[in-house]
Amino acid sequence: MAPQLVWFRSDLRIHDNRALAAAAAQGPVIGVFLHSPAQWQAHGHGANKIDFWRRGVAALAEALEGVNIPLLQRSISSFDDAPQLLLDLAREHGVKALHFNREYPLNEQRRDSAVQAAFSAAELGSRSHHDAVAFAPGELLTGKGDYYGIFTPFAKAWHRQISAERLAMDDAPRVQTPPDVPSEPLPALDVSLRDDPVDGRQWPAGEDAAADHLARFLRFRGRHYGDQRDFPGVRGTSELSPYLALGMISWRQCLNAVMSENGGQLNEGDAGLSAWVNELVWREFYQHVAAGFPRVCRHRPFKESTEALEWRDDDEGFAAWCEGRTGYPLVDAGMRQLVATGWMHNRLRMVTAMFLAKHLLIDWRRGEAFFMRHLVDGEFASNNGGWQWAASTGTDAVPYFRIFNPTTQSTRFDPDAEFIAHWVPELAPLPPRARHNPPAAERGRLGYPRPIVEHKAARQRALAAFKALG
Repeated sequence: MAPQLVWFRSDLRIHDNRALAAAAAQGPVIGVFLHSPAQWQAHGHGANKIDFWRRGVAALAEALEGVNIPLLQRSISSFDDAPQLLLDLAREHGVKALHFNREYPLNEQRRDSAVQAAFSAAELGSRSHHDAVAFAPGELLTGKGDYYGIFTPFAKAWHRQISAERLAMDDAPRVQTPPDVPSEPLPALDVSLRDDPVDGRQWPAGEDAAADHLARFLRFRGRHYGDQRDFPGVRGTSELSPYLALGMISWRQCLNAVMSENGGQLNEGDAGLSAWVNELVWREFYQHVAAGFPRVCRHRPFKESTEALEWRDDDEGFAAWCEGRTGYPLVDAGMRQLVATGWMHNRLRMVTAMFLAKHLLIDWRRGEAFFMRHLVDGEFASNNGGWQWAASTGTDAVPYFRIFNPTTQSTRFDPDAEFIAHWVPELAPLPPRARHNPPAAERGRLGYPRPIVEHKAARQRALAAFKALG
């Protein structure tokens, strides 16, 4: 039988992989992964994500080897090279059809359309599969037939229409007869990375590591998620975001595991588990926003009325934010956590992003790019959606006057200031209450900066800037 070619991208797993399962049902499978570090960097990904990506592909190759599926690994300089390279591979190996799972940001959609056009012109088959989200963009629409621009009605529609059929999982392929095609080694990294990646032991790659994270979360923390998820000093979140971003685990596997723990329920039952399900729905919502409002893929705001917002040019303030020396301990702790680990607690992503966009009135796109450069879980739709939410240029239903007070956030979500003491160790000698907003004398003695902006004044400045839009 003619082999099927499966093109892996951000779906680095053999279990519950729609494209792989469909291809394996048609005949023997050959896998391919196209390394494109220059393109990845052009899309903002930094060393942490690229390193995790490459380690994930190595883990995928090992898993595929267990079922006798070879993985071809080639390097391309940009997405433009993908159609011809894949076509050449298909011809070389007598492939009957190419299979891949759809991706929804604009550049990825254009890449995939070009690949399918090339295969069609060559009279070869290509099949794209719906895998990354429960509902393909365009399936969930408002009563007027539009894409949802607000999360709550989207989530309600999602929960109303989710079905057992959509949640059904695919098994890993059966062991196939070894083809006369050898696997290929990981190609050398052909670009210089701007930073050194964090220690890979912090984020072991592969679907086994992802499944272990999921099992530990559900066993020890899932039922407490609703109460603990906002406290950065508590390990209360799933820490699955890097694995979801690169498809080392599927959303279906996550939801089926939740239902096993929650009496078959997703939106009811245990409050902690249902709250976590909603976070997975948020991830899907932002994929729909990226597809339905492609301007956000072009560095433009979701709310077109904010195009004219006058952002401040403040390189010194931006550097202080990046380096965790704003004088607001929780903000600085979050930024230092990001740079040191490649990850930041979700509550702090909101706090730090809103500080840059509202307190400093610096263009959110600069912060979005900085996050992508450092995040091991950097994924366009979620990162862009989160930043635009924080900057009030995005899908937040609350008007622009939502402006977090960093000190209030600190006392509320790090009450004993233990997280601050860990990431801003110069403040550790202070009593816990004093760490949230150290007195000026103590700041000087400990070498910690004074706030680079006063909260009340910054808030008024931000409000004035938004009001000026009319």
